[in-house]
Amino acid sequence: MYKINIVCVGSLKEKYFISAQSEYLKRLSRFCEINLVELPEFKLPASPTLSQIEQALDKEYEQILLYLKGKVIILAVEGKMLDSNEFERELFKNFNTCGVITFVIGSSYGISSKLKNNYLISLSKMTFPHHLARIMLEEQIYRAFTIHNNITYHK
Repeated sequence: MYKINIVCVGSLKEKYFISAQSEYLKRLSRFCEINLVELPEFKLPASPTLSQIEQALDKEYEQILLYLKGKVIILAVEGKMLDSNEFERELFKNFNTCGVITFVIGSSYGISSKLKNNYLISLSKMTFPHHLARIMLEEQIYRAFTIHNNITYHK
Protein backbone atom coordinates (compact mmCIF):
# COMPACT_ATOMS: atom_id res chain seq x y z
CA MET A 1 0.00 0.00 0.00
CA TYR A 2 1.18 3.52 -0.78
CA LYS A 3 2.26 5.61 2.22
CA ILE A 4 1.86 9.37 2.49
CA ASN A 5 2.83 11.61 5.39
CA ILE A 6 1.57 15.16 5.58
CA VAL A 7 3.49 17.22 8.11
CA CYS A 8 1.82 20.54 8.91
CA VAL A 9 2.83 23.36 11.17
CA GLY A 10 -0.31 24.51 12.96
CA SER A 11 -3.59 22.76 13.56
CA LEU A 12 -7.00 23.23 12.03
CA LYS A 13 -9.50 25.07 14.22
CA GLU A 14 -12.29 25.99 11.82
CA LYS A 15 -15.06 23.38 11.60
CA TYR A 16 -15.33 23.70 7.82
CA PHE A 17 -11.61 22.91 7.36
CA ILE A 18 -11.82 20.01 9.82
CA SER A 19 -14.86 18.64 7.99
CA ALA A 20 -13.20 18.95 4.55
CA GLN A 21 -10.01 17.32 5.81
CA SER A 22 -11.98 14.46 7.37
CA GLU A 23 -13.74 13.84 4.06
CA TYR A 24 -10.51 13.77 2.01
CA LEU A 25 -8.69 11.58 4.53
CA LYS A 26 -11.62 9.15 4.42
CA ARG A 27 -11.57 9.12 0.60
CA LEU A 28 -7.79 8.65 0.52
CA SER A 29 -7.88 5.72 2.96
CA ARG A 30 -9.07 3.42 0.17
CA PHE A 31 -5.92 4.17 -1.84
CA CYS A 32 -3.15 4.71 0.67
CA GLU A 33 -2.03 4.79 4.25
CA ILE A 34 -2.05 8.46 5.15
CA ASN A 35 -0.48 9.89 8.26
CA LEU A 36 -1.17 13.48 9.28
CA VAL A 37 1.18 15.19 11.73
CA GLU A 38 0.31 18.59 13.19
CA LEU A 39 3.17 20.44 14.83
CA PRO A 40 2.80 23.53 17.01
CA GLU A 41 3.35 26.89 15.37
CA PHE A 42 5.73 29.08 17.32
CA LYS A 43 4.06 32.24 18.51
CA LEU A 44 5.41 35.52 17.26
CA PRO A 45 4.59 39.11 18.15
CA ALA A 46 2.07 41.02 16.00
CA SER A 47 4.84 42.64 13.93
CA PRO A 48 7.79 40.24 14.12
CA THR A 49 11.24 41.14 12.89
CA LEU A 50 12.87 39.08 10.16
CA SER A 51 15.20 37.64 12.79
CA GLN A 52 12.27 36.55 14.99
CA ILE A 53 10.60 34.89 11.99
CA GLU A 54 13.82 33.06 11.06
CA GLN A 55 14.22 31.84 14.67
CA ALA A 56 10.64 30.53 14.71
CA LEU A 57 11.11 28.81 11.34
CA ASP A 58 14.32 27.20 12.61
CA LYS A 59 12.49 25.87 15.69
CA GLU A 60 9.74 24.51 13.44
CA TYR A 61 12.43 22.97 11.21
CA GLU A 62 13.84 21.03 14.20
CA GLN A 63 10.38 19.55 14.81
CA ILE A 64 9.72 18.80 11.13
CA LEU A 65 13.03 16.91 10.79
CA LEU A 66 11.72 14.17 13.09
CA TYR A 67 9.00 13.25 10.56
CA LEU A 68 10.81 13.35 7.23
CA LYS A 69 10.69 9.98 5.47
CA GLY A 70 11.03 8.88 1.86
CA LYS A 71 10.65 11.50 -0.83
CA VAL A 72 10.14 14.92 0.77
CA ILE A 73 7.99 17.43 -1.07
CA ILE A 74 7.73 20.93 0.36
CA LEU A 75 4.84 23.28 -0.38
CA ALA A 76 6.42 26.68 -1.02
CA VAL A 77 5.50 29.76 -3.00
CA GLU A 78 8.65 29.47 -5.10
CA GLY A 79 7.98 25.81 -5.89
CA LYS A 80 7.18 24.30 -9.25
CA MET A 81 3.56 24.60 -10.34
CA LEU A 82 2.09 21.41 -11.70
CA ASP A 83 -1.29 20.73 -13.23
CA SER A 84 -3.22 17.78 -11.78
CA ASN A 85 -1.97 15.30 -14.39
CA GLU A 86 1.65 16.35 -13.86
CA PHE A 87 1.13 16.07 -10.10
CA GLU A 88 -0.24 12.52 -10.55
CA ARG A 89 2.79 11.52 -12.63
CA GLU A 90 5.19 13.06 -10.10
CA LEU A 91 3.42 11.35 -7.19
CA PHE A 92 3.54 7.87 -8.72
CA LYS A 93 7.08 8.28 -10.05
CA ASN A 94 8.11 8.94 -6.44
CA PHE A 95 6.06 6.04 -5.09
CA ASN A 96 7.92 3.77 -7.52
CA THR A 97 11.33 4.93 -6.29
CA CYS A 98 10.72 5.66 -2.59
CA GLY A 99 7.50 3.99 -1.45
CA VAL A 100 6.83 6.79 1.03
CA ILE A 101 6.15 10.44 0.26
CA THR A 102 6.21 13.16 2.91
CA PHE A 103 4.61 16.50 2.15
CA VAL A 104 5.48 19.46 4.38
CA ILE A 105 3.34 22.56 4.85
CA GLY A 106 4.95 25.29 6.91
CA SER A 107 3.41 27.92 9.11
CA SER A 108 1.82 31.17 7.99
CA TYR A 109 5.37 32.57 7.86
CA GLY A 110 6.55 29.92 5.45
CA ILE A 111 9.17 27.24 5.81
CA SER A 112 12.79 27.22 6.94
CA SER A 113 15.30 27.74 4.16
CA LYS A 114 17.01 24.59 5.49
CA LEU A 115 14.18 22.55 3.94
CA LYS A 116 14.29 24.21 0.55
CA ASN A 117 16.90 21.82 -0.84
CA ASN A 118 14.04 19.31 -1.22
CA TYR A 119 11.57 19.15 -4.10
CA LEU A 120 9.34 22.25 -3.92
CA ILE A 121 5.85 22.56 -5.34
CA SER A 122 3.44 25.47 -5.35
CA LEU A 123 -0.32 25.20 -5.51
CA SER A 124 -0.73 28.55 -7.26
CA LYS A 125 0.77 31.95 -7.87
CA MET A 126 -1.90 33.20 -5.49
CA THR A 127 -1.44 33.27 -1.73
CA PHE A 128 -3.64 30.99 0.40
CA PRO A 129 -3.88 30.51 4.15
CA HIS A 130 -1.75 27.49 5.03
CA HIS A 131 -4.83 25.72 6.49
CA LEU A 132 -6.60 26.02 3.14
CA ALA A 133 -3.43 24.89 1.36
CA ARG A 134 -3.58 21.69 3.42
CA ILE A 135 -7.11 20.95 2.20
CA MET A 136 -6.11 21.79 -1.36
CA LEU A 137 -3.14 19.43 -1.13
CA GLU A 138 -5.32 16.62 0.24
CA GLU A 139 -7.80 17.18 -2.58
CA GLN A 140 -5.01 17.09 -5.19
CA ILE A 141 -3.60 13.88 -3.73
CA TYR A 142 -7.08 12.35 -3.92
CA ARG A 143 -7.47 13.65 -7.48
CA ALA A 144 -4.10 12.09 -8.39
CA PHE A 145 -5.29 8.70 -7.15
CA THR A 146 -8.51 9.00 -9.16
CA ILE A 147 -6.53 9.93 -12.28
CA HIS A 148 -4.15 7.04 -11.69
CA ASN A 149 -7.04 4.61 -11.23
CA ASN A 150 -9.16 5.98 -14.11
CA ILE A 151 -11.96 7.12 -11.79
CA THR A 152 -14.03 9.89 -13.36
CA TYR A 153 -13.80 12.30 -10.38
CA HIS A 154 -11.01 14.27 -12.02
CA LYS A 155 -12.99 15.32 -15.10
